[in-house]
This record gives sequence, structure tokens and C-alpha cells, in this order.
Amino acid sequence: MRGEQLTAIIFVLLLIVGFVVAVGVEYARHKGNLASIPIRLHVNGTRGKSSVTRLLVWALNEAGIKTFGKTTGTLPRMIFPDGREYPVYRPGGRSNVLEQIRIVAVARAHGAKAVVMECMALQPRYQWLSEEKLVQATHGVVTNAREDHLDVMGPTERDVALALAGMVPRGQKFFTCEERNLDVFRTACEDRKSELHGVSSKDTAAVSDEDMQGFAYQEHKENVALVLSICKSLGIDREVALRGMRKAIPDEGAMKTFTVDFFGRRLNFVNGFAANDPESTERIWKMAIDAHPGVERKIAVFNLRMDRQHRTWQLAHAYAKWPKADVVILMGTGTYLFDREAAAEGCDPSGFIHREGADAAGVFESILSHAGHSAVIVGMANIAGAGLDLVHYFENRSIFKESVG
Repeated sequence: MRGEQLTAIIFVLLLIVGFVVAVGVEYARHKGNLASIPIRLHVNGTRGKSSVTRLLVWALNEAGIKTFGKTTGTLPRMIFPDGREYPVYRPGGRSNVLEQIRIVAVARAHGAKAVVMECMALQPRYQWLSEEKLVQATHGVVTNAREDHLDVMGPTERDVALALAGMVPRGQKFFTCEERNLDVFRTACEDRKSELHGVSSKDTAAVSDEDMQGFAYQEHKENVALVLSICKSLGIDREVALRGMRKAIPDEGAMKTFTVDFFGRRLNFVNGFAANDPESTERIWKMAIDAHPGVERKIAVFNLRMDRQHRTWQLAHAYAKWPKADVVILMGTGTYLFDREAAAEGCDPSGFIHREGADAAGVFESILSHAGHSAVIVGMANIAGAGLDLVHYFENRSIFKESVG
């Protein structure tokens, strides 16, 4: 072996050793950061995890616990105890579970007593990695398990629950509103010696309409009941927790109605884009049309994504069984798939309006063209891209905002 080759091999080996040492030092630093923060909440689930993350941050801060939060939500944000929010920088624009390390480091540097981290992973192995190595929660939280991201966690709802069970911490406390697949989480808790706290429909019913007064957006009682259960375990008074939750700044994707008066036309736009699974989306559709019974037109707007074809397939098949819209507008990408699958379920797609690739202004003009004198318009499927732009389009032109239901 020539000397140049030997030198190159030694150089590569030194690089590998240096990399391993650097990773070890960084992980040891991260474990020290985790140990310095006594309360660590890790939140996951199909629906409502961003809302629950925000509610927890505000409830804990209201109780005097200096709490930082990180939510992926519609836009990734780090939430400070005073309510300020900062965008989470992502090199190359791509998410990576390792960004949780940076969030914990910032929280420790500012003297955090608690962190609330929304899980950003979809792949089951990365969900496990996020909990086991990066957060090591004192309180694990899964809102629910529904049929979404079935291409990654499926093919069935139960498979989604099994994937989410990777979030159960070791020897700590675990909270969930999931009832249909509660046995999955019970088994995981028994295996990892953690306490299971199931929030039942009875617990949700105990949250009164009076308790829900004061929220600036449509919050769900299930989310409030879940946060109250967690706060109780932390010794936080119920009224203090509710007072904090009512102050929470909602995610961009929170469900709101924006009412627009446009040259004599009354348009009621309901932002349901963030509800991605068919069950939650159908619930929002029915709530919205029930809340506006006197309108001339009911308009369904589906913002579709070519990289979320399975979600498009699900929603097309589900829509065929819903109370029908007077107008269906398909925006985003891959709209032909919705056509094909809806037709397979007996819908007549010839009346669907395609705005493939159109911007928010173009979709708004299509809505105006079919709204008559009054309409309820419900945005569904995905908020990414033009979906969020359409929300802002209505919000910036609205005469007032209100909750749905």
C-alpha cells in the first residue's frame, strides 16, 4: 500500500472518530439541557395536537410555570412565556426531528421550567426516536388516532394508533382522548411502566358551554378536557388553567368563520383546511352548513396536494356520503384524482370546478362567480400553499370573525 493511500485512510478514520466524538458531546449536552427542565410535555395525535400544545403553554404560564412551546402546526413556531412567537429556522426549508435539540437548548438558556413540544415526526421509527432520545417526556400526550397519513402510518386507523404508541414515555405519565383504540396505548403504558390517563367522553361532557366562553376561535371540548386533565396532574387549579387557555393565541389553521360583504353578497368562509382526516373534515362541513341554514349556496373548497394522494382518495370517497354541496371547487394539485374517486362513489364530477394551480385571488373569483347573494364556503383538505393564502384573503376582507357552531 502506497504512503498516499495510507495517509488518506488515516485521514478518513480520523474524520469518522471526530464525528462520533462530536455527536457524543452534543448529545451529552442535550441530555443536560433536558435534565435542567423538570416538566417536559410531548404532544402528538392526528387532530388537535397544535391546539393542545398552545393551550398547554398558556395554561402552564398562567399558573406561574415558565413554559416554552414549539408547534409545527400550519407554520413552525417557538412560543415564549410572554406570548411572543418566532419562526423555527429550517435549513433548506425541510423539517428534521433534530431541530427539537435547538428548541430545548433555547428554552434552557432562558430559564425554562417546562417545555411543550409538538411531535413533528410521521414515520413510526422517528416518532419513537423523538420521544426516546430527543424529548424524554415527563408527560406524553396523544390527542387521538384517526385515518390520516395512512401511506406512512397505515393502512388502518389501528395502525395509526400503533405508530403513535411509540410516543408513550418510559416510567412517566401518558394522556389521551383516544377511546376506540385505547387498548393499544394501555398495552404500551404497561410495557413502559407509565401511568395511563384516558380522557373519556364523560370527561369531555363535563366541560360546560360556560367553560368554553372567551375563546377567540372555535376550540373543541375534547382538547380542553385533555389539557385540564394534564393540568390537574401538575397541581394547577382548574379555573387558572381555563383562564390561561382562553388567552391562547390560535394557530393560523384554527377553525374560524370570516364573513365578507362583497357588493351586496354575504360570504361566510369557514377555515377547515387544517382538519385533514375524513372524520374531522365531515364534522366541520356539517357544523358549518348547520350554522348557516339560510344561505343560497353551500360551497365546498378542497385544496389538494399531489404529494398527499392518499388523503385526496380518502376525502373523495368520504364526500360522496356527506350532505352535498351546491358547488365543489378543487384547487391545489392532483385534482383529477378527486374527480375519479368521487365518480367511482356515484358523484357527478362534471359539475366540479377545477382551479388546479390557481392562486388565492383566482379561487376567490371562482367563489364569487358561484356564490349567489349569500353562501357558506368551507375550505378543506390541506392548508399548505394557496390554502393559507385563501384564508388570509377572506380574513383581510372580513367585516367580522366568529367561531363555528
